[in-house]
Amino acid sequence: MSELFDAVDALVASRSPLPPPAERKRLRQAHGLTLDEVATALRVRRATLSGWEAGRTEPRPPERDAYARLLEQLARLYPADPDATAPAPDTTPTAPDTQDAPPEREQAAVPGARPSVPTPATRRRDAGRTARPSPPPSGTDRFANGPLLVLDADAERRVTGYGVGGLVLDVPAKSLPALVEWALTEARLGAPRLHGSGKDADPLLVLTESALERYGLPVRLSEAERLAGRLPDGHKAVKQLHRADWQLTQRGFGPWARVYRPAEGRLRQCVQLCVPSWNALDPRTWGGAAQLEPAELARVLGAYAVRVLTPRGSAAVTGLELMTATNPPTRAGEPDESGRRHKEHRPGSLGERPIDCAPCEAPDGHPLLAHLPRFHQRGPEEMLLEEAYDWARRLTDDECMRRYLVGIDVNLAFGAAANGAVVGLAAPPVHVRRPSFDAALPGSWLVDLSHVDLSRVLVGKRRQQVRGDLLPNPFTPTGEPPSGPAWYATPTVAYAVELGYEVAPVEAWVREEKGRFLDGWYKRLRDAYVETMSDLGVGEKLPPAQFLQAMDGYRQRDPEMAMVLDAVKSTVKGGIGKLRERARGGWKPGQPWPALSRPTWRPDIRATVISRARVNMHRKMLNLAAATGRYPVAVLSDCAVYAADGPSPLDVLPYGADGRTVPGSFRIGVSPGMVKHEGTQTTLWAEEVREKYGQDLNLARYIKTGEVAAGDDGE
Repeated sequence: MSELFDAVDALVASRSPLPPPAERKRLRQAHGLTLDEVATALRVRRATLSGWEAGRTEPRPPERDAYARLLEQLARLYPADPDATAPAPDTTPTAPDTQDAPPEREQAAVPGARPSVPTPATRRRDAGRTARPSPPPSGTDRFANGPLLVLDADAERRVTGYGVGGLVLDVPAKSLPALVEWALTEARLGAPRLHGSGKDADPLLVLTESALERYGLPVRLSEAERLAGRLPDGHKAVKQLHRADWQLTQRGFGPWARVYRPAEGRLRQCVQLCVPSWNALDPRTWGGAAQLEPAELARVLGAYAVRVLTPRGSAAVTGLELMTATNPPTRAGEPDESGRRHKEHRPGSLGERPIDCAPCEAPDGHPLLAHLPRFHQRGPEEMLLEEAYDWARRLTDDECMRRYLVGIDVNLAFGAAANGAVVGLAAPPVHVRRPSFDAALPGSWLVDLSHVDLSRVLVGKRRQQVRGDLLPNPFTPTGEPPSGPAWYATPTVAYAVELGYEVAPVEAWVREEKGRFLDGWYKRLRDAYVETMSDLGVGEKLPPAQFLQAMDGYRQRDPEMAMVLDAVKSTVKGGIGKLRERARGGWKPGQPWPALSRPTWRPDIRATVISRARVNMHRKMLNLAAATGRYPVAVLSDCAVYAADGPSPLDVLPYGADGRTVPGSFRIGVSPGMVKHEGTQTTLWAEEVREKYGQDLNLARYIKTGEVAAGDDGE
């Protein structure tokens, strides 16, 4: 009989009435539960639970039974206010759940507090008005709903915004101009500045395909629009914005559009729009993020925005913007006679104005080189060529007898090289003839380093003999020895001195105003990288063997966080690359291009970072060789390949019982500058691919997968 009673109870529970959507959300928040916690308990996706709370979908058995039971128990603990009217759909922004919010916004949500309920007049308010927005809320409440929303529309044209920490908002705006205004006035979106002299981050709205249709925008750009990178100025959506007194930047309405009105005092009025279906999220950086569900995409972009910076475009663009955000060019000066403060140059920054590089630092086609013949090819004695390694050699007989080739990869190599780098700041370079080399002075030096003999160098302040022919030369990207005078950045010349050799520069372009401009930038990215790796199950303090074990399959533990990790790494490389952004289509050699007008167009800083990265790599390889007799057989940027008897990095890098390895060499771990396992192949594999594609094939390029799709072209 008890089985019959159980069946009857289950039948009744399957039809149990559920409270209205707003009440479901209130009950969850009243108990301090996050969307993730409830979704995990009910064994559903977070996006599914968000839909139940927003009223877009209803739960079905068996999840409905458990959900009803949860809500019933919570209702007994947190009864509704008897004086309140029946809850209406919640269309006002609600703060993120405390446990999901980033630390700086945890005070925005109070467990047990009831969400505010808008009046019918608020819900019916005309969203198409064009009046100027009123100032946003001040204090901690101003950015209570996080840096961004991913907007999605349903079949009834209702728009929902998905934010950080499982936040879900109803979006009342009926037109594109009203959407921009809502984002600035009612949505409580944005992020606080990263530096006291910087600027707050503007709200970011990510438009899914359904949201594009809802607001009269094409789901895909036409071929002509794709090539132009924007909608035509005559498009109805662009006209609609202009009629409402909104403006677009010179880039127009493209995949990353900025819609703004001139600032009123210190209050910025700017919203950024991101359109994934217009290829705003480059798959080389973001993987398959553009195909994610709205709530999942909000999690990915939100994590990146909270840990790095609200995206402003590509990862490279954001990396450059982060430099300015962490080291702003100006600050507020002392009050004048009227009590007003005016901006002034901020020491330690690059300033507001671009400065010319030295002729040797200028890339081909730069206006400083307009006097050169059209097809003139500059050599190393005319052009600074600080690039990452691309070097390989043939295996020795002893290495051929070993079974494996093991690749090790330096974590965030260019970021680690940026940390502590002393670079020129806001003053132009000074030309000096026959200078005495000063390792503390950033600049470019014309000097002959061909006399440096790698077989007899200082290692740890002791002169030792090593097989210099088995190491790449530290002074050229190809690893080949220099043949005469060449231009080098300061860290490269300083390394020659460190190895025990005198240097005599012929001339130099030096920068006496100097500082560690990139330190804050590195720290922000370093913390983002380590935190994201922790999300993937790879902690910072793991011993080498445990670290390697944790790295096995780490990307599959949370594919969304793996996308964030890739974006962080792309931000580092792309940001450094943007310091010497080249000209694009529609440009003639000798003429300036737009990037030259930026204070952050600084090829000298890029050269310094890359020089430090290459020197750091060589120093570690040299220390390992001097201590163990092990030499790399190939190096590509931050990856080095070694022959070994076993397949693990532990078969290459010796670790003692105390957990220590060769001082000054590679160390296994998650922190930037330490190394992880890149991949392992057999020595037989190396012989086969080189026999097929040539003996100069760089094995480091293919050590990860072992697949060689075509001949090695150096790209």
